[in-house]
Amino acid sequence: MAVRRLEEELRGALRGDVDFGAAQRGVYAYDASNYRQVPLGVVKPAGVDDVRAAVALARAHGVPVVARGAGTSIGGQAIGPGALVLDFRAGLGGLAEDAIDPRERTARVRPGTVLDELQRAAAPHGLRFGPDPSTHSRCTFGGMIGNDSCGAHSVAYGRTSDNVRSLDLLLADGTELTVHGPRTAAERQALLREPGRAGGLYRALHELTDAHLMTLRQAFPALPRRGSGIALDALLPERGFDLVRALIGTEGTCAVVLGATVDLVPRPVRTELVVAGYADETAAAEAVVELLPLKPLTAEGMGADLIRSAAARALLPKGGGWLFLEAAAGDHARTVERAVRGQGADVAVVADAAGQRALWRVREAAAGTATRGPDGQEAWPGWEDSAVPPQRLAPYLRELRALTAEHGLHGTPFGHFGEGCLHLRLDFPLDTPADGRFRRFLTEAATLAVRHGGSLSGEHGDGQARAELLGLMYPPEVLALFDRFKALFDPAGLLNPGNLTQPRPIDADLRQPGLPRALPLADGARRCVGVGACVADDPAAVMCPSYAATRDERHSTRGRARLLGEMLRGTVTGEGPITGGWRSREVLGALDLCLSCKGCASDCPVHVDMATYKSVFLHRHYRRRLRPRVHYALGGLPRLLRLLHAVPGAGRAARLALRARPLAAVARAVAGTAPERPLPPVPARSFVRSYEPPGTGRPVLLWPDTFGNHLDPDVLHAGAAVLAQLGFRPLLPPGPVCCGLTYVSTGRLDVARRTMTRTVRLLARTPDEPAVVVLEPSCAAALREELPRLLPDDPEAARLAARVRTFAEFLDEEAPLDRMPQAGAELRDALAQTHCHQHAVLGTGADERVAARAGLDVRRLPPSCCGLAGNFGFERGHQEVSVASAERVLLPALRAEPGARVLADGFSCRTQIAQLADGRKALHLAQLLREVWERPCGQDGNDRS
Repeated sequence: MAVRRLEEELRGALRGDVDFGAAQRGVYAYDASNYRQVPLGVVKPAGVDDVRAAVALARAHGVPVVARGAGTSIGGQAIGPGALVLDFRAGLGGLAEDAIDPRERTARVRPGTVLDELQRAAAPHGLRFGPDPSTHSRCTFGGMIGNDSCGAHSVAYGRTSDNVRSLDLLLADGTELTVHGPRTAAERQALLREPGRAGGLYRALHELTDAHLMTLRQAFPALPRRGSGIALDALLPERGFDLVRALIGTEGTCAVVLGATVDLVPRPVRTELVVAGYADETAAAEAVVELLPLKPLTAEGMGADLIRSAAARALLPKGGGWLFLEAAAGDHARTVERAVRGQGADVAVVADAAGQRALWRVREAAAGTATRGPDGQEAWPGWEDSAVPPQRLAPYLRELRALTAEHGLHGTPFGHFGEGCLHLRLDFPLDTPADGRFRRFLTEAATLAVRHGGSLSGEHGDGQARAELLGLMYPPEVLALFDRFKALFDPAGLLNPGNLTQPRPIDADLRQPGLPRALPLADGARRCVGVGACVADDPAAVMCPSYAATRDERHSTRGRARLLGEMLRGTVTGEGPITGGWRSREVLGALDLCLSCKGCASDCPVHVDMATYKSVFLHRHYRRRLRPRVHYALGGLPRLLRLLHAVPGAGRAARLALRARPLAAVARAVAGTAPERPLPPVPARSFVRSYEPPGTGRPVLLWPDTFGNHLDPDVLHAGAAVLAQLGFRPLLPPGPVCCGLTYVSTGRLDVARRTMTRTVRLLARTPDEPAVVVLEPSCAAALREELPRLLPDDPEAARLAARVRTFAEFLDEEAPLDRMPQAGAELRDALAQTHCHQHAVLGTGADERVAARAGLDVRRLPPSCCGLAGNFGFERGHQEVSVASAERVLLPALRAEPGARVLADGFSCRTQIAQLADGRKALHLAQLLREVWERPCGQDGNDRS
């Protein structure tokens, strides 16, 4: 009753969202740490007044408060048991119009402002915020201030605490005050004379400092990345009573940040990236010390174990460990290059922006890549953030490697070598923490770091992950001062309790033990480590379209993975907010808005494949139960359309019926599809019934996909015509075939397996096993990926998957160079929309090479989901998300170039464009190449030279 009363009072007092439901509590029980702590409820404040009201009501009810940004904290700072979580991203994000003062080189930010938002706004003024964590596309300033975040450029620009002028704070008792950086003696005296709570706080802080001057001067190690504890030495008189510096890094345990004034630095006009390859990461750590006097803008290090793909490896110079050294273009870069060559390193210098971005993506992806060992073993945070003086990094790294081997642990180090900060995830056996191995290793590792003059944390803060070990780094009197400092700001202990001071045990509240590996989908739930790429502030990305449209954490890849984990945990332990098992309405609701675009399978650093998990959940959720009508109508589309076209005249009748509004409305009602969404027109005849194969040529098997065969046969006709012109003989399978995708996407996995098995058996009889050319990207992806996954014990399925080629892949590999025509001027220019499954599974390299060979200038739009996504856009309740997804990139790009030809190989993409872009027609690559063949260069009288 007390919880219900608090929820009702919050709803009555706040404009923002208040949610104490099981789904939100399950999602917000996690951050990017090893820990799980279920909150009482979640508030998304609509503004500062909502924050004030929420904190006041929490205080009145004695409920702890946790302020949360992007939820990427690795130490457990963004979660709290039984707490009221304040998510600042929605209502307290963005920037005011006058946020940037270019003359003063400052900016006013809100707690929910995402770092990249500020960087984009500052760029036209030639400015930037100096620190840039690898999570820059989603981390918020509230979180950066809470953890004193750093990033790759801190070797040049310092940490967050070095770049903040003032903080606007709300204390747990409702007091608001603005604190500033270093003060003069006169300004400090003025603070002591202030009335009320603020003046009393300043006087108490001065008394604490004056009484412990010797301790504050001697007990705090001096190193660039001291991220552990509270920076009480910033309050020393010689440091100007720098209360900003003392409060930054306190992890939301002392005050709630309402805003800040931050410094901006000049953005280099142009930079070059010098990548140096060494024997291993230890050699790179030794080399970096000699390079620091050259003042590179970055000095990042990583080892070979983190490079898991040939494409990433091809970008790097030879070596087993690398330094990423950014420098101002010109003399600075040449100086750095000469220095690393003098060390005997192999060197690559990248000057173009695209090449640098590609390399930085390799480095930034390490946070996700490191969560799995080369053998696929899970690796966890816990000791991922230690820092030592740079001069001690190499010996510390050697001893740390020896310590991990002694404990039978494996991991790959990387990090900010120029500042002695090391990231290392290890394959801790966290399913069985009671054996004490986790605690023993952390204790010994902390002792090792301190012995080298280091800090337990270099930038991620302490939280529950390290705070219990602070006694190894600081004497008891300093820990007592930490407690007193927090008590001065938060005497009732309401703000993020259990973090930093009075910490919970490092081996309590671990999330892994309640989620056994053997459970179905447990790999997906465990695989997500919360780095938050799916909630990135990136308008041009495939992952995650439903989160981008709703800004609701439940509809992110991360949120869905968390809910699946809670569902499985509840099934095993019977505890937690999600108790419905496979019948869970909360999980169903979260997965309902998943577009199954597979963007997460490729874009997520740890490759959480939510489309696959969704199909498995739907399969189990509806087992032996009646499904929604749309699952039968759209999931069974291949069979329905095949039956329709089997009856003479039925296709023409269906086409005419769908043109009549009343009949079309009845059809949508019967099928259970969205009333706002027109059903695609049905042609009079299918492709298979109208196609006549050529008599000669090298045989290839042309895949008559459901969409092309029954709904858009001209695409298949165009593909067959181009193949014939190139000397091939496109043949049809000896009977009806289907990739099973529509059954997979609706979770009818038993039907999908039967359908795939029939197809495999049918095609196994084709002589000589010719290449299978598939024009629909989603079908090609399903045959290449879903077919062997669902039929893992069928060797014929694996052989068929290996024969599959997209239309562009086949032309790229097999088409004779001298037979390809050249496009005329009127056909040369085109925009291309990439199908999501092509982006995730197939790639576009072959498409780009084929287009170039045909003289086409194809400008590929940034990867983004069109929003239709197969059956998704046709289902009830999805229209808003479907349209919002299209409005991210696709529709604005088409409006910007109303006369441009549009390429879209996917049927869904072409349908979405036709329905939302004023009837604009998009072409498949095969259709455009057919046009090129029909109007070769020079036939229209234009100059084609």
